[in-house]
Amino acid sequence: MLNVPQYQGSRIAVFGLGRSGLVSARALRESGAEVLVWDDNETRRAEAEAEGFAVKDLYSGDWHGIEALLLSPGVPLTHPEPHDVVKRAKKLNVPVIGDIELFQMALDAAETEVPFIAITGTNGKSTTTALIGHMAAFCGRDAQVGGNIGKPVLELTAPRPNTVYVIEISSYQIDLAPHLHPSIGILTNITPDHIDRHGSLDGYAAVKEKLFARQAAGDDAMIGIDTPASAQICSRLLGKGLQRVVPVSVGKAIGRGIYVLDGVLYDNTGTQCVTVGNLKPMKTLAGAHNWQNAAIAYAVGRSLGFPRDRILDSFESFAGLAHRMEIVAEEAGVRFVNDSKATNADAAEKSLGTYDNIYWIAGGVAKEGGIAPLEPFFPRIRKAYLIGQAAEAFAETLSGKVETVLAGTLGSAVAKAHADAASDAAPMDKVVLLAPACASFDQFANFEERGDSFRKAVLARLGKAEAGTAGEVTP
Repeated sequence: MLNVPQYQGSRIAVFGLGRSGLVSARALRESGAEVLVWDDNETRRAEAEAEGFAVKDLYSGDWHGIEALLLSPGVPLTHPEPHDVVKRAKKLNVPVIGDIELFQMALDAAETEVPFIAITGTNGKSTTTALIGHMAAFCGRDAQVGGNIGKPVLELTAPRPNTVYVIEISSYQIDLAPHLHPSIGILTNITPDHIDRHGSLDGYAAVKEKLFARQAAGDDAMIGIDTPASAQICSRLLGKGLQRVVPVSVGKAIGRGIYVLDGVLYDNTGTQCVTVGNLKPMKTLAGAHNWQNAAIAYAVGRSLGFPRDRILDSFESFAGLAHRMEIVAEEAGVRFVNDSKATNADAAEKSLGTYDNIYWIAGGVAKEGGIAPLEPFFPRIRKAYLIGQAAEAFAETLSGKVETVLAGTLGSAVAKAHADAASDAAPMDKVVLLAPACASFDQFANFEERGDSFRKAVLARLGKAEAGTAGEVTP
C-alpha cells in the first residue's frame, strides 16, 4: 500500500466507503492521519467500524480540524448540483479531493521517480490501460496497473526503480485531483458522456483536458484526434508547446504523429515515416477502435524506450479484456466473441463493425434509441438471436432486414446461434457475437455476470467444460 506522509498527523474525512474509499481510508491511517469516515450505507459504515475507523456523520457533525474531504468519485462534485457534504466542505473551505490526488501525493513524496502513465477518454481507456500494462511487463518493467480498472491506486505496490504505474482515470477522478501530473498523459477520444455530471459536452471535455494541465517539458501527451473535442485539445496543447504531444489517428495519414491505415501501423514522429507493422492478424486487437488502442500503446512504448519489435511481440500475446470483444473459443470456423460490455448501441457498433458473417445475440433492458442506430451494420448480420425484455422491440426494428429468433434466454441463444453457424456451408469464417446493446438487469446482476454466463455456455456447448455448468447460463 502506498504511503501519503504529507497527511501524517492530519485529520481527514472520507465520504463514500466503496472499495476505493475504504482503501484510501486505510492508506491515510497507515500514513499517520486521523481518519473520520461516513457512508450513507449502514452496512459499509459497520464494516469500517469493525476495522477500527471512527464513523462520523459528516452531514451534521463537527468538522473542527478537518483538513481535507476525501470524496468517492461517484458522489456529485458540481453537477447536477454539489452533494450536501460537498457544499458543507466548500462552506468551511475544506479542500475536496479523491484517491488519485492521494496517489499523486504519494508519488511526489517517494524517493524514486518512476513513470506515471494516466489514461482517460470516453471509450477505449480500459483496453488501452490493460494493453500498456501488458506491454510494459512484457518488456521487463514492474507494471503496476490500477485506478478505474483493477486495483484501487493506493493498493498498488510502492515504487521501485523499475516500476511503471499505468492508471486508468475517469473524468470524476480527474475532477478530484487538482495536482495531477502524469509523466505520460493519454486521451483516447471524447464523445458525449456523463453530461449529467459535467453540465455539457464542453464541461466534460474541459475536465478531460485537466489531465495535461500540470505537464511540462519532459512530459508526454498522447491524444486520439479522431473526435472533434479531443482534436481541439490536441491543437491547444501543440500551440502551448509545454510538453511533447503525439497525435494518434486511425483511418487517415497525419503529417506528424502515429496513425493506422487499413490495419497497418505507421510512426511519423521522426525525420521519416516508418512502417511499424500490421495489426490485422492480432485477433484480440481486432477493429479500428482497437487499432487506436494499439497505436497509443505503441507511442507509450517508444516513449519508455522499448524496441519496436518487442512492442509488436507484446501486442501478439495480449489476451484482451474480459467482456470486451473477448475471444472465448474458436472451433470449425466459428469464433465466439463475448462483448457483454456493449451495453448500448454505440458500444455494440464497435464489435458489429469489426466482423462479418455475424450470428448476433442481443437484448436485455433496452437503452434510449434501441438498436435503430445500428442499421448500417445489419448487412453484416446473418441472423439475430434476441433475449430479455427488449427482444420483441428489437425484432420489430430488425423486421425485413435481418432474420431473427426470439431465443428468450442466453443459454438458448448460444445453442441456436452455434447450431446455425456450424451448419452454414458458406466458405467463410463465422462469428457468434454477444453484443447485447442493452443493460443486463432483467436477467443478470451486471454485464460481467452476463459475459461469464455466455462463456460458460459456449465452453459447455463445445465440450470444453463440465456439462453441469450449462445450467448456470439459463436464467
